[in-house]
Amino acid sequence: MRFIVCVKQVPDVAAPLQLHEGEIHAETGRLVLNAYDASAVEAALDLTETHGGSVHVVLVGPTGGQEAIRKALAMGVESATHIQPDADAAIDSDGYARMLADYLRDEDFDVVACGKQAQDTDAGLTGSMLGALLALPFAGNAIKMDRDGDLLVVTRQSDSSQEVLALETPCVVSCSNDMNDPRVPNLKGIMAARRKQIEVKIGVRPRGEPATRVRRYEAAPEREPGRILEGDPQEAVDELVRLLKEGHVI
Repeated sequence: MRFIVCVKQVPDVAAPLQLHEGEIHAETGRLVLNAYDASAVEAALDLTETHGGSVHVVLVGPTGGQEAIRKALAMGVESATHIQPDADAAIDSDGYARMLADYLRDEDFDVVACGKQAQDTDAGLTGSMLGALLALPFAGNAIKMDRDGDLLVVTRQSDSSQEVLALETPCVVSCSNDMNDPRVPNLKGIMAARRKQIEVKIGVRPRGEPATRVRRYEAAPEREPGRILEGDPQEAVDELVRLLKEGHVI
């Protein structure tokens, strides 16, 4: 199977973050491979190592995104494409999906994999939008992938249970970070990644205007302090029930 994994660069969540005048500032400014996408890369590598095939990654983002691409290459991915939009291009989830779809329509693949969401926005929309734009079978929040002949067998986590789907290829799958523990690149992989070529497409713009825009970021409001119900146990229980009903919890 030929996998194309869509990856994204995100701010290093381990680095200190500051909120200033509605914008988020990372002290290091370092961009890293999105953890959900790393799980998608690992799943693709596992399947191709077992059944044969290849893994290619594609990233839409600024020049700093090459660090995330190099991480995927060091993990064992064979090749990569870096789509660099114009610096002034406003891109939302739909825009990313359309740019990826335009690229993928000219590519040969069996499976398009991506993380179920990005660590910076947690939107979780691009994967399903991509499946719709390409008119391909889609499975979201996958926690396991396997191959059965020409079918991709996907186990996905729903709100209350697990579902097992057999998808005809080509198809699109978004992966949970509960799927696996992505490998840590060794020195050999890191050195090999430096020699792998990254195809770069410059000045690409999404079609149309974004449907959504981020105006500003604000800190989450502080939670009200908890209450301790003291006194007679029965009276405390009655008061607790009243408060839960008042808050529409029960």
